[in-house]
Amino acid sequence: MKSRIEKVAVLGAGVMGSGIAAHMANAGVPCLMMDIVPNDLSEEDKKAGLTKEDKRFRNKFALKGLENIQKSKPSLIYDKSFMKLIEVGNFEDDLKRLAECDWVIEVVVERLDIKQQLFAKVEKVVKPGTIVSSNTSGLPIKGMVEGRSADFRKNFLVTHFFNPVRYMHLLEIVPGKETDPKTVKDIADFGTFRLGKGIVYGKDTPNFVANRIGVFSMMATIHAALEMGYRFDEVDAITGPALGRPKSASFGTADLVGLDTFVHVVNTLKEGCPDDEGQWAFKIPEVLETLVKKGALGRKAKAGFFKVVKKDMGKKEILVLDPKSGEYVPQEKPDIASIKGAKKIHDPGARIKSVVFSDDRGGVFSWRIIRDTLVYSANRMGEIADTIVDIDAGIKWGFNWELGPFEIWDALGVKETVAKMEKEGLKVPAWVKEMLKAGCPSFYRDGAHTTEYYDLGKKAYLPIPKPETFLILKDIKKARKPVFENPGASVVDLGDGIACIEFHSATQPAMNPIDDQIIEVMLKGIEIAERDFRGLVVHHQALQFCAGANIAMLLEASKAKRWDDIANLVRSFQAMTTGLRRCKIPTVTAPFGFTFGGGAEITMGGDRICANSELYMGLIEVGVGLVPAGGGHLFLLERVLEGVHAPILSNLPFIQKAFENIAMAKVSTSAEEARKLKYLRPWDKVEISREKQLYTAKQMAIAMAEEGYQPPLPKTYALPGRDGIATVKMLLHNMKYTHWVTGHDVKIATHVATILCGGDTTLNNPVSEQTILDLEREAFVSLCGEEKTQERIAFMLEKGKPLRN
Repeated sequence: MKSRIEKVAVLGAGVMGSGIAAHMANAGVPCLMMDIVPNDLSEEDKKAGLTKEDKRFRNKFALKGLENIQKSKPSLIYDKSFMKLIEVGNFEDDLKRLAECDWVIEVVVERLDIKQQLFAKVEKVVKPGTIVSSNTSGLPIKGMVEGRSADFRKNFLVTHFFNPVRYMHLLEIVPGKETDPKTVKDIADFGTFRLGKGIVYGKDTPNFVANRIGVFSMMATIHAALEMGYRFDEVDAITGPALGRPKSASFGTADLVGLDTFVHVVNTLKEGCPDDEGQWAFKIPEVLETLVKKGALGRKAKAGFFKVVKKDMGKKEILVLDPKSGEYVPQEKPDIASIKGAKKIHDPGARIKSVVFSDDRGGVFSWRIIRDTLVYSANRMGEIADTIVDIDAGIKWGFNWELGPFEIWDALGVKETVAKMEKEGLKVPAWVKEMLKAGCPSFYRDGAHTTEYYDLGKKAYLPIPKPETFLILKDIKKARKPVFENPGASVVDLGDGIACIEFHSATQPAMNPIDDQIIEVMLKGIEIAERDFRGLVVHHQALQFCAGANIAMLLEASKAKRWDDIANLVRSFQAMTTGLRRCKIPTVTAPFGFTFGGGAEITMGGDRICANSELYMGLIEVGVGLVPAGGGHLFLLERVLEGVHAPILSNLPFIQKAFENIAMAKVSTSAEEARKLKYLRPWDKVEISREKQLYTAKQMAIAMAEEGYQPPLPKTYALPGRDGIATVKMLLHNMKYTHWVTGHDVKIATHVATILCGGDTTLNNPVSEQTILDLEREAFVSLCGEEKTQERIAFMLEKGKPLRN
């Protein structure tokens, strides 16, 4: 069905406005970004010869927003080519062009009078039925639409994006009392399927859903730290990944947001919620007031709760504020057993529980702040949102917590914690105790077909709502047991004759490095799929697709000099990746997030790729002194030489692209950049919605099967051989001579050149796919014996980093 929204206007080109415009372009939506006309010519404008009539002057702020998109790091745009979808203008000359747009998003300064004046002008020029929304973080809808017509009001709502827009999954939708439900649905569908956002429905209350809970939690943490005498760096060690939160934790997150911005949001809550029982938390502590007055506003000022200082030789050190003295002091690494132990626990619920119920400083502090947050969240039910699902999703997608408040409560045990809270004098909301009394022991439960949540209105468990196109492997496995599985992976029947190979590493479920268990299921899955299905998808729904191979296992074999074992492992790896390509049925790989090394080789092995737009893909083995050996060279050669037909004098310029990707460990910053790097081909699909990715990949496999799939025939490649290798060696010699690379780097790069050039051959003697695979294997085993390679692998393992250069 045709979307109601085909073109969007963004009014305001600041940080949020430009971020929204960039993401519209990411989604392929034409966007008009406008801002005000500057009051006067600056000295710089005069030097440039600009006049007040010059478009460059009149569009100055919008053009600055465009420039900020282009310069942003990390990039707000998937690829610079998408910039052409963004036009710029100003409110005085171009407001009439809003008649071209179907959705107008206001992102100007947070002043009600200014927004009212702008909406009065907007109403005069938009066409009937145009959706108009505000990105306000807390101003009331009633005030913003005051004086506007009934038609304007029914098509008006709040659409609250989070910054940075590209990377933050959350989009809060807040309708007014007169908003047409169809308008809400149209925006929710557009946000979900076109923009790839997670939708949370909020109510017209200050700071809506995520910020209401998240800001309370941060302020409760600050007050607890000051009251209980905890250092700020100690608090951040406790409230980071150990509690299922980002590494920036609490004080680091405040610095990241900007302390002036943070204080403004807190004051909005304090003033807008005078009857809130959490008013105690919204009192700005003296230490925070002092920092803002001094201009120590966090990272943007290089000083806040933490301060960056330069030491000798340009090295940087991060100091932490001592609230007692007001001075910055060196950080200390706290010796807290529960926090150390939490690092070994992958399941977030079990990890949080292990910390909260410990009796050390980590446990005492974490229980204090979590108990307050849980009770506060429960008290907001019905006020800020109608379901616990919206509150949990808001805090997960808006603040990057692994679990939302009610999910945490379930993990800790609702009955046990309610008793503990009441013993400590906290007033637990009546509805929570009524839920327990009614025989409902948790906020969520595993239903017969899907996860269910406790609905406060119906006082019963209901399935979590989701579109039909959101396929959840956990739910599918409830309906049909896996066809084959081991602790590391499964073969799942998706229905309609399509199988799916799912990774779920027993040791590293977030990263899913390839080990013997995944290889076993991949090989067996291809065999089963060929026999019993008409198509195969490779996908799973963990945090990252695949961070490479299990290098710990490889290091052990290398130190023991088990070269035959390593060679056989490589053969199995190659059989797995090339098996996808040689399979008698169509294969679709569906990667997302980290797709490094062997993960990239699996991805390229499929007939087609259905990549999530946030794809960080690359062959990065050189980072640990190795080369790709699972078909990476072969798959890149296939891609860079597509469309290159003999006779030609040399195809080395085309092969150079593959050499640079591998030797420089190039990693894409989006799926579209992966296409430019040749990891994805022109006909591969980019799906912006992570939740819809499995459905899209399944449909691609079905379509290929119904078209009458035939596996590709084996290929041979005319490669430059000895001449090409000699050319690369000469370049490497010069680079070593000028100290750009080390001797070990030269050794690795020479192996890469030898493989890509086909080894001991010439352009007139084409080499087979198997020859390239053999060259990969020989190089890989050889490098495993290098002492420097083993040192690099050991270093990576010690640092706990994924296989990345």
